[in-house]
Formats: sequence, structure tokens, C-alpha cells
Amino acid sequence: MKQITLKDAFTLTGKGLHTGLNITATFCPAPDNHGYKFQRTDLEGEPVIDALAENVVETTRGTVIANGDARVSTIEHAMAALYAAGIDNVLIKVDAPELPILDGSALPYVEKIAETGLVEQKYDKVFYVVKERIEVCDEESGASIVLLPDNGFSVDVMVDFDSPVLNNQFASLNDMAKFNSEIAGARTFVFVREVEPLLKHNLIKGGDLDNAIVIYDAPMAQEELDRLADLMGVARKQTEQLGYLNNRPLAYTNEPARHKLLDVVGDLALIGRPLKGKVLATKPGHTLNTTLAKKIRQELRKNPVQAPYYNPSDAPVMDINEIRSRLPHRYPFLLVDKVIEKGEHHIVAIKNITANEPFFQGHFPEEPVLPGVLQIEAMAQTGGLLVLSQVEDPERYSTYFMKIDNVKFRQKVVPGDTLKFHVSFLTPMRRGCAVMRGIAFVGEKVVSECEFMAQIIKNK
Repeated sequence: MKQITLKDAFTLTGKGLHTGLNITATFCPAPDNHGYKFQRTDLEGEPVIDALAENVVETTRGTVIANGDARVSTIEHAMAALYAAGIDNVLIKVDAPELPILDGSALPYVEKIAETGLVEQKYDKVFYVVKERIEVCDEESGASIVLLPDNGFSVDVMVDFDSPVLNNQFASLNDMAKFNSEIAGARTFVFVREVEPLLKHNLIKGGDLDNAIVIYDAPMAQEELDRLADLMGVARKQTEQLGYLNNRPLAYTNEPARHKLLDVVGDLALIGRPLKGKVLATKPGHTLNTTLAKKIRQELRKNPVQAPYYNPSDAPVMDINEIRSRLPHRYPFLLVDKVIEKGEHHIVAIKNITANEPFFQGHFPEEPVLPGVLQIEAMAQTGGLLVLSQVEDPERYSTYFMKIDNVKFRQKVVPGDTLKFHVSFLTPMRRGCAVMRGIAFVGEKVVSECEFMAQIIKNK
């Protein structure tokens, strides 16, 4: 699957939920590997903020990201719409410290994305694949989010409030193709009893009965309700029973739970990669959502490439015979057994380590360890297969080392191990020269890594 961006730019205008300002946000196409970025066009120098979990600085009634003094808040609805559309790269230019709240849902963003269209890019998508249970929880509130391995992406959300109007609700999304029809239109919500404290904290200045579900779940005198309406600058509402005070009825009976699911999707988009996994969220909120995203981002910053998936029974992309037709190496120096994955910019190969390898006679007879230099050589051979796939008649060319940098060995490799090599271009190939990064895995652990330059030369 290739990365995706917008076909053209589009603009949305509206007031900010918390600032009450009139805001213009323009969503622009962006190049491969750009990710989601926000640009504050109203500030000197027009600073850019990467929409990544490590840049989250606040989660009170919305997700706030920052780069120095530049901040953008209430980004989760737009992020959810971009993520659900499969968009990988976009630059969002905004002239205020938050995005417009619009109708309180992600639907206006979804509609604009559909109207504008998408375009496929050159580079492959890079997923974050959940390989084992990941959990974050808040013991005090009982809130938790669990990630489980799965072939696709799905979310189950359960909310539980101490409220006679909104107590237990459940929402589920098993197919992202249904996000637009089942989740995008769910609006944000607030309890009447929360309104005054939020106003005192300089929040929800732009809130009204059209862009938020207002839940009236504790009896108040009409005079008090009128006072709150006047504080918010909205029309007074006469009511004699508990319930919802909105001008527009609920879009779904479980609209609050669906909106919480929308927030989960938007906050997890801060991982910077589409997820393959199942999300189970109990009483989620922006703080918990972004804590999970930060945990995954911490892992990715340590090692940006996950261990490749390998099933020995799957047919290889290149078997040993095709490898021999492309590489000049032979016994005892051919160190690639098969290729299991190959894209335009990366390749994954396998080397099975047995006790019969000739170098174990001297390295070391009583404690056989695969020499580190041979791990680098195997990655170079894998890189050679990637480079040669870019030329016609690859059997007429050979690849040669020009430079090796940033070599690291993390743990020893011994007989019985299966090495998985992931090699990718760091820069486009120019004038027959390629700069690549190689990482070797045993299981899920990185055992070695390096960067190297190689040159293609035509055989005489």
C-alpha cells in the first residue's frame, strides 16, 4: 500500500470551541514521509508543529500539541478524519491556537476530504503492527486502553458516567470504511454542571447548543439555567425534565460513546503511523489516549523499524536460485537464503544460522558466534538485491561497498537463530550510488544495524 495525500488544498472556517475566535484552517497536500504537521500562520516565522504524541502538552477538554510557544488545540476531530481517510501526509495551516469546532464532530472534515479527493504517492505506507498486548490504565478511575494483535484496525469503546442521563454506553467500529457513516457525525458533549467550571478555566467560549451535546442530568432552578445560558451567550432554554438540551436531536442513541471512539482514533493518529491492531477502550479520555500514543512513540524513537513478519511456509519473493542469478557470491560467502518482501524502497531477507557454517570452526569452536562483520556483509548483500532490482539486466551488474557508518551490535547471533534483514534506501539512488540503512533482527530484537553506501558497476 502506498502513502496518500490530498489531491488539492481545502479550507474550513468557523469559531474555536475554547477561544471563541473566528478561525481559518487550510489543509494542503504534502510530500512522501511528511506526516501530519500544523503550521501557525498567525505567528512570526509561521512555526510548524509535528502532530506526534511526544508534542502533546495538554489534554484538558481536547488534545493540545506544541513546539516551543506555538500551540494548536482541539486537533482530534481533524486527525480522526485524516486517519480514517487513509491520509499519511498533510500540512494544516491555521491562523489561531486551535482548529475550528464546526458542528462538534469530524463530519465537516470528512465531507471536505471526499470532495477534494486523494492521490497515491511513491513511498509505501509504514504501519505500526501490534504484536503483543499493550495496556495503559488509570487505577483511580478504572479507565484503560488495551491494544491487541489483529490483522486490521478496529475499536471498541465503553463509557461509564455517574449520570442518570448518560451512564453506560458502548460503541464499536470494525471497518474503517464505515467511519464516515457511523462515527464521523458524533458530536462532542458536555454536562451542564461542568459549564461554569470550564468557563472559569477560560474554556468553551465558542460552545453552543449546535456544536456540542449538552447533557442536563442534575435538576437546577430555571433561573440558574438562564444564568449559565447568559454566561455562554446562547439562547435560554426552558426545560422541566432531565435529558439533552440541544437544538438538533441526537444523531445516534449512543452518540456520546461514538464521539469517544472518534477521539480515540484522532489521538492514536498521533503515533504517526496507521495501526494494525484491536483497540479496547474503557472510559477513555484524551489523557489516557495520548499516554498510549506516547508509549508507542517512545518505542518507535528507539527503533523506527519493527521486526518484519516472517512465516517460513509462505512462498518467498526471491528463492535461492533467483538470488544466485543476481549476486556473484557463492559458498561459503552467500549469506542470504531468501527474500520475503520487496518494495520500491525497501527489502526484507532471511538467513538461517546453522551449526555447520564454516566460520564456526574458528569463531569460536567452543562457543559458536556469528561474526559481526558477516552480519554487515549479509545486510550489504540484501541491499545489493534491492539496488539491482532498480536496473534492467541485473545479472550484468555488481554492487560494491563504498562506505559503512553507524555500525552497532546489540546481541550475539548463534546457531539456531533466524536472521531477518530489513534494508531500505536513505536517499534516492543517484549516479549508480545508493545510501541504505540495514537492521538485523532475531525474533523481535535488533541484533545489529548500520548505514552504508554502495555503487553499481557494470561487469566487464
